[in-house]
Amino acid sequence: MPFHPVHPEKLSSAVVRQIELLILRGILRPGERLPSERELSEKLGVSRPSLREAIGELQERGLLTSRAGSGIYVAEVLGSAFSPALVRLFASHDEAVFDYVAFRRDMEGLAAERAARFASDTDLRVISKAYQRMADAHDKGDAAREAEADADFHMAIIEASHNVIMLHMMRSMYELLREGVFYNRAQMFRQSTSREELLAQHAAINDALQARDPKAARAAVEAHMDYVEGALAAQQKAERNEEIARQRIQHEHAR
Repeated sequence: MPFHPVHPEKLSSAVVRQIELLILRGILRPGERLPSERELSEKLGVSRPSLREAIGELQERGLLTSRAGSGIYVAEVLGSAFSPALVRLFASHDEAVFDYVAFRRDMEGLAAERAARFASDTDLRVISKAYQRMADAHDKGDAAREAEADADFHMAIIEASHNVIMLHMMRSMYELLREGVFYNRAQMFRQSTSREELLAQHAAINDALQARDPKAARAAVEAHMDYVEGALAAQQKAERNEEIARQRIQHEHAR
């Protein structure tokens, strides 16, 4: 018979499972500090010894880490799927740049389609607020804040897709984007006309999601990433042309 005795669960095991799920679902993020021991034990309704046992187990699993005199944090290793050597390799080859854009196009198109189907009303409000922060920064001419809100907007869509594997994978990809490993958004889109087009593209994505239209949401994301790919190619061509022009001038001066 497929039955086995039921045993009462240790309190520490219940705490471990709850914190694991918060990390898995992306609610607790890499590098985030947990509340103090007193506060956390009160929130969870467990004794401090039970909490310490759970924290110790999660540290052994590599999910939490302690910092002397600072507290307990979600392990940073959860936020990166790439070794430093691989990141440097990505940054030094144009092939990786365009593959990165193609990967984002496919994954984010799927995420937007899923978000239009599965997002909660709260998810959609988060996406809308991220878009509004981007629009506000655009109106103020704050390119850095606009780029930050841009990344937050796309990440909110990934979160609203409710797929934990996609969430953690794309969070790693976005850390590379924030660090400028593949390209610098603010530099690439410094022209006002480009920034206007980008904002319009994000508005189209947001509108499709708020309307819960999966097909339109995916198409809007794909159109946006096609534009990014074209802008990257144009930027690289302009940089090559500039280098050739400088070589020509240097040669002429040397004659």
